Amino acid sequence: MKVLVFASRNNKEILRDKINLAFGLGFPIILLLLLTAIQSNIPAPLFELDSLTPGIAVFGLSFISLFSGMLIAKDRESSFMLRLFTSPLKASHFIFGYTLPLLPIAITQIIVCFIVAIILGLTFSIRIVLTIIVLIPAAIVFIALGLLCGSLFTDKQVGGICGALLTNLSAWLSGTWFDLDLIGGVFKQMANVLPFYHSVEAGRAAIFGNYNQILPHLIWVIAYAVILFSIAIIVFTKKMSSDRSS
Repeated sequence: MKVLVFASRNNKEILRDKINLAFGLGFPIILLLLLTAIQSNIPAPLFELDSLTPGIAVFGLSFISLFSGMLIAKDRESSFMLRLFTSPLKASHFIFGYTLPLLPIAITQIIVCFIVAIILGLTFSIRIVLTIIVLIPAAIVFIALGLLCGSLFTDKQVGGICGALLTNLSAWLSGTWFDLDLIGGVFKQMANVLPFYHSVEAGRAAIFGNYNQILPHLIWVIAYAVILFSIAIIVFTKKMSSDRSS
């Protein structure tokens, strides 16, 4: 109940920022429209809707990291958080209280991407529903990344890290825009270690019906989600202790 009450407050804060919400939902759609237009004139297998849409959906989740990071960073720097520290809420309660309202927004963003793709010509099938489900762990990874950054940095620093660095990392190392095998080497190895590439590949395996390829990629994503959430709780616990003592 404590977590739900705190999550309700965070939901109101998120919905109050309508401009950023609209940008987070709208920018991936603009990219999808643009790249589909390019595909119609210069055909490329990577930009076909069934291959492109999972990548765009994952890239769009980087804006969820910005939302979550900014929200927790602003709260940490305000008197609101200091008052909450006197409540019986634990660090895990805080982290899950921030996550609960963000997850539906992330899932909505994924669904909107696929709705637009269907309007543009993607054939609807049950595999699209499976793909959306497969991409949920990726949404949790991006939320956890934002919460971790928000626990460590100020809101201005979060804007630079989540708004610029993370966005570029998820764009270049996910395999959304180009085939990573064409570059290979250290670049491909970095992509294989990070969750972005595995998130996109799990989504593509689902939408193409390559079901035996989903789990190997999904395990990476789920492992990152668990590890990042655990680290975020540990870091936030330490921040709570230091803020209370100061």
